Amino acid sequence: MAAPDSTKFQVNYKLADGTLINLYASDVRELETGLTDLSMVSALITSTADSFRGNAAPVAVHNTAPAAPVAPRPQVVEGQTPECKHGQMQFRTGNGAKGPWKAWMCASPKGTPDKCDAIWVR
Repeated sequence: MAAPDSTKFQVNYKLADGTLINLYASDVRELETGLTDLSMVSALITSTADSFRGNAAPVAVHNTAPAAPVAPRPQVVEGQTPECKHGQMQFRTGNGAKGPWKAWMCASPKGTPDKCDAIWVR
């Protein structure tokens, strides 16, 4: 499926078995809601993929607990270094396939399970 014309944010996940999951959002609120929804049904997505491959019986997933609150995003104030739960974020720049980029990055080491998302500067 092609992204709708209103798409400002696109997140793509490719599972180990090759399954693709695409999330499209027109604003930050819609993106946060979509990511929260995906996290709530992630076990169901994996279970369903397993059942189609014949690897496991379908597993019923019941989420009766309220969704975990989304951590507040660090605020970027001009002239100040934003902080996340790991400390002061680091400003980085680079060149990618889509051109130059700038972002504030979490100070925790690469691969840290709870590493905070980058704050992209436009």
